[in-house]
Amino acid sequence: MNRHIVILVENLSVPFDRRVWQESCALVDAGYRVTVICPVGTAQDGSFEEWIDGVHILRYPLRAAAGGPAGYLREYGLALWHSLRLAVRVRRQGRVDVVQACNPPDLLFLIALALRPWGTRFVFDHHDLVPELFLSRFAGRGMLLYRLSLLLERLTFAAADAVIATNESYRRVAIGRGRVPPDRVTVVRSAPDLNRFVRSPADPGLRRGKPYLVAYLGVMGPQDGVDHALRALQRLRADLGREDVHAIFMGAGDAFDDLVALSEQLGLADMVEFPGRVPDEYVVRCLSTADVCLSPDPLNPLNDVSTMNKVVEYMAMARPVVSFDLVEARVSAGDAALYAAPNDEAAFAAAVDELLDDPERRSRMGQAGRARVEQGLSWTESRRALLGFYRQVFDEMEGAGRG
Repeated sequence: MNRHIVILVENLSVPFDRRVWQESCALVDAGYRVTVICPVGTAQDGSFEEWIDGVHILRYPLRAAAGGPAGYLREYGLALWHSLRLAVRVRRQGRVDVVQACNPPDLLFLIALALRPWGTRFVFDHHDLVPELFLSRFAGRGMLLYRLSLLLERLTFAAADAVIATNESYRRVAIGRGRVPPDRVTVVRSAPDLNRFVRSPADPGLRRGKPYLVAYLGVMGPQDGVDHALRALQRLRADLGREDVHAIFMGAGDAFDDLVALSEQLGLADMVEFPGRVPDEYVVRCLSTADVCLSPDPLNPLNDVSTMNKVVEYMAMARPVVSFDLVEARVSAGDAALYAAPNDEAAFAAAVDELLDDPERRSRMGQAGRARVEQGLSWTESRRALLGFYRQVFDEMEGAGRG
């Protein structure tokens, strides 16, 4: 086949970015050549060039945004420069058939346009609604970025030969706001690999002597709601009288230090722990032990229509979930989650309390979640959609060449 796909990703390193890594490996296994251009990681993925499992990875130095909107402009500008520099290097070494750009930022289409004179097609892998991200993150302070991001989003959709959407809500945005023809938008959900998410024996030591364990797995940024979860746990203890719960928050992000400080301010230091980014073995062991898993993403313009990877990963481990009532949370979890009124921390605490007191319901919800993943939400289904998408892209390229 020998078709060459260059994947651009800016907000995480690879292979740490699980979605991009799954896509890359699936494409290599199907016979494509894959080069990934991404930043170096903070605690992993530190080399500037390496080959892993047949994937060629080129990385560049980048410091995450700090200081509000100006920080994002600085970060994205540097990322664009480094990505362009490396993409041109790859093109000089041989043909690039497709540039697949994963947002944010919605600037990477410029790199695809720079390579278009050599016949390169552009695929937009739509990870985040960037306009809604800025609205949610800056709440009244980011209107300039919001308007700019709407313009860049329109330009990205206009430049794309085809679009990958992460769920049906994003597909509707591409077709409506982006004016992309429906036959050029394919849903490839972020999904767990069931070979990775396999239950192991529970580890009672993780409960730190308490009868119950609740767990969180994911990013810890301002929009991810871990602060809501902490305040809900404080209510669980103070208002509902529960001293029998320990909580583990796995993950990292630019709000990590603030969240550790908040837990201490709330008097939860003896109830919660923050191990940071942890290896897969720890994730599996913790989720196998957890009685309830937390998805505290608050209702905002971004979260309501975004698929939360952690929810499907909890379900893959047959764990019951407590979530705020969001559109895409219900699409993913169905009966595997108990839904609290959006952004209501007391309701969230009450839902956790309700599940802890009902082991039979927890078991039913966990089984329902695992079944939903096995029947259509696993990486097996997403992989099939991805490879079908690329077959169509390259069939059209060959047809255009013959024409």
